[in-house]
Amino acid sequence: MIKRLLRLSFLTALAALAAWAPAAPALAAELSAADEQFLEDLSRASFLYFAENSDPGTGLVLDRARADGSPAEGPNASVASSASTGFGLSALCVAASRGWLPAPEAAARARKTLEFFAGKAAHKRGWFYHWMDARTGARAWNSEISTIDTALLMGGVMTARQCFSGDRKITALADKIYSRLDFRWMLNGDKELLSHGWTPEKGFLASRWEEHSEAMLLYLLGLGAPSGPLPASSWRAWKRPTVTYGEFKYISGSPPLFLHQYSHAWVDFRGRDDAGTDWFKNSVLATRANRAMCVDLAPRFHGYGPDMWGVTASDGPSGYTVWGGPPATPDIDGTVVPCAAGGSLMFTPELSLPALKAMKAYGGGKAYGKYGFTDAFNPTTGWVNPDVIGIDVGITLLSAENLRSGAVWRWFMRNKEIVAAMKSAGM
Repeated sequence: MIKRLLRLSFLTALAALAAWAPAAPALAAELSAADEQFLEDLSRASFLYFAENSDPGTGLVLDRARADGSPAEGPNASVASSASTGFGLSALCVAASRGWLPAPEAAARARKTLEFFAGKAAHKRGWFYHWMDARTGARAWNSEISTIDTALLMGGVMTARQCFSGDRKITALADKIYSRLDFRWMLNGDKELLSHGWTPEKGFLASRWEEHSEAMLLYLLGLGAPSGPLPASSWRAWKRPTVTYGEFKYISGSPPLFLHQYSHAWVDFRGRDDAGTDWFKNSVLATRANRAMCVDLAPRFHGYGPDMWGVTASDGPSGYTVWGGPPATPDIDGTVVPCAAGGSLMFTPELSLPALKAMKAYGGGKAYGKYGFTDAFNPTTGWVNPDVIGIDVGITLLSAENLRSGAVWRWFMRNKEIVAAMKSAGM
């Protein structure tokens, strides 16, 4: 019995040590005590989404939930997403490092999730479905086997692998999930560019990740893959179109701002030169341009302003909408999406923090609830979305943590495969 207790104490200490990450200075300016308190409150509320909306049996995280925490109803109430689950795995690491959740409990939750994906979740050559039933893992909405959603899941898998590196089971499960991914198969005959996915009914999707997007993470995972990695030329194969808006010129594929945020939630691009491109600075410019666009739209939508800005794909009054810019997509209606500013905390804290504070104060707190910010609201019309979406809560949490400590970056970048991938890409 004494030996067993000593072993449990040792494992507990190991988990706590692995979860801990030393603080790093703020990226753009020193954070005030008030800033830190604001980010602590927002981050803890955001983590609560993942703590309360993950299935205890599978670890799958719901795609969305009610902003006030009330039970969702209807046939889609139990739909989870692999991408939300990736953010959720990373959220467990943040919670353990900050003491919001005991490290052994966080590690146990992460282990349960990895056990499901390693041994029970339906997959095709290692790739997972976009949407699944949270309780069973069954395919939902006839969704595709998705390359990008699997990549976002892997962001969390690889983060947990390093955060809880003292847990051999977590390491082995993460290794199994990563090594099983068949990147060469997902090329579908192309030498360099990956398909968006595959379905049992129609086979490979026609679309490819052929220009700048959130798929930078996907390609780096492929370059560093332990079995059948992508050729180094895959990194150079996708196009890099430029956008000019006023004083801002930067590389951007499609309009939503999230494509400048998601890969950066895990990959630390700071100070790296990619054939003349600094991807971190590129995302700073994209964020500043998004804010400038909203300010320029203020004569049409009086709710916009210097501290009330941010448009990216999100819920809207008519449903989920892939809006953004610049140039502004024609369907922009004055809606503000908090995760646009929130997901760019790691890039532009001097702009994002004032905006988020103004959003929290909006309407006496109408846009801020149990899980932090509602997914979207419209200060011009007064509409407030009743839901939050997991990936939008997740990008806000991870961006805030990277601003405060750089911990998610450090965990993810400790993976030797990612180090090798960055070298293969020429960075």
